[in-house]
Amino acid sequence: MLYNSYIFIFCFLPPVLIVYYTLNHFSYYKPATIWLCFASLIFYGFFNWSYLPIILISILGNFCIGRFICPQNMMGGGYFIHIRQRILLIIGIIANLGALFYFKYYDFFISNLNRVFGTDFRLLQLLLPLGISFFTFQQVSYLADCYHGKVPRYALSEYALFVTFFPQLIAGPIVLHSEVIPQFMDKGNRRFQSENFAKGLTAFSFGLAKKVLLADTFAKAVDAGYSNVGSLGTANALIVMLCYTFQIYFDFSGYCDMATGIGKFFNIDIPMNFNSPYRAKTITEFWSRWHMTLTRFFTAYIYIPLGGNRKGLCRTCCNVMVVFLVSGIWHGANWTFILWGILHGAASVITRIFREKIEGWHPAFSWLCTFSFVNVAWIFFRADSISQAIEFVRQIYNLNFTPVLSEIRDAFLLPEFGWLLDRMGKRGYSYMLWAGFLIFGLSACLQMKNTNERLEGFRYRASSAVMCGILSVWSVLSLSGVSVFLYWNF
Repeated sequence: MLYNSYIFIFCFLPPVLIVYYTLNHFSYYKPATIWLCFASLIFYGFFNWSYLPIILISILGNFCIGRFICPQNMMGGGYFIHIRQRILLIIGIIANLGALFYFKYYDFFISNLNRVFGTDFRLLQLLLPLGISFFTFQQVSYLADCYHGKVPRYALSEYALFVTFFPQLIAGPIVLHSEVIPQFMDKGNRRFQSENFAKGLTAFSFGLAKKVLLADTFAKAVDAGYSNVGSLGTANALIVMLCYTFQIYFDFSGYCDMATGIGKFFNIDIPMNFNSPYRAKTITEFWSRWHMTLTRFFTAYIYIPLGGNRKGLCRTCCNVMVVFLVSGIWHGANWTFILWGILHGAASVITRIFREKIEGWHPAFSWLCTFSFVNVAWIFFRADSISQAIEFVRQIYNLNFTPVLSEIRDAFLLPEFGWLLDRMGKRGYSYMLWAGFLIFGLSACLQMKNTNERLEGFRYRASSAVMCGILSVWSVLSLSGVSVFLYWNF
């Protein structure tokens, strides 16, 4: 089920909220928790009901392993407790990562094995369960905390809600049990709070507009460009490159805003996952702003255990490359994602080695270098293959400035601005719109407040309510052309 759909906005969310707060009003806290779990599973299974057994088995299995790992549930001497804990933790991690590998990477691994060794192993053509990369990492972090004795005794319904809570189930953020379960258990959060609801409406309406009005419009130009890379030329390739840069920004930012807003509807503060990353002046800063909870997970469970920055510059650089290699693999079963991770890893290593020189650059120059690198790296992230990505880059550098292709221009011919068509003609109208979208996209990324900044010190104002109302109505009227969120594929 998509946030940006009629069925979610009008048929799913209102009854879920009404029943949840009604049960809590009469102090039926346990049934309210179970109801929210049930609704989240409906949300998850709506796209494909065959996904439900996978996530249910995962929840039950990890909950049981976690119970046995916790020191307070162990019987026997201290040394043997520690050994059993470690064995169970290893079993749990292998089971989680094994399931992730099977569904996400098995066919990729076998196809490359067949190509290299000339074998003919059968591909399974497995359908990737939605959100498996996210709920797998959440549960791995839970098991690690169980091993370290940081987990209180949760009920199964509380743990299940931690995994399935639908605002963060499909595409993150990767939340920790310590961040959300105490909020669910707080009876003060079980009462309807008008201020949080107003914050939620603000975040949701801005997120919906980012996705429907901006990301999906840029997506049309991106799809048109990547469908015929060989004929782009320099100008068209640059426009398509920028369009994808803004598409993935507003797509992911829009999702995070809507997730934050829905969480606020339930008085739950979801961890910040997106903080204006295109304002970054270095790649290191970019990754402290983009997919922040994924960066946190890799730092805590890969980078630090490998030694972090405690064993010299050379070892630190190797650890950074490992983290970004894993990040590339995590994003998808394609060599393009792996190369994208390696590129970001190399840029991060260079930033560390030449930190003093880079810090001496003018901020505007540092930003331009970072933004340009991110743009080029996105080409490999979006391309279907490395050869297509290389051809795309070649189109940029061949200095062949052909006119903007009609397929790219027409992607911005929105009916909302049709009144300009008679005055300017189709050609002038389309040129004004694609240029206007790119300028607005850059301005929004760099100058406008992001949702987290907007919610800090939030005060209800009539002007804000009117703006949210306009954005919501405009977005809802434009839902006929919606697409799935990009990070749902990862």
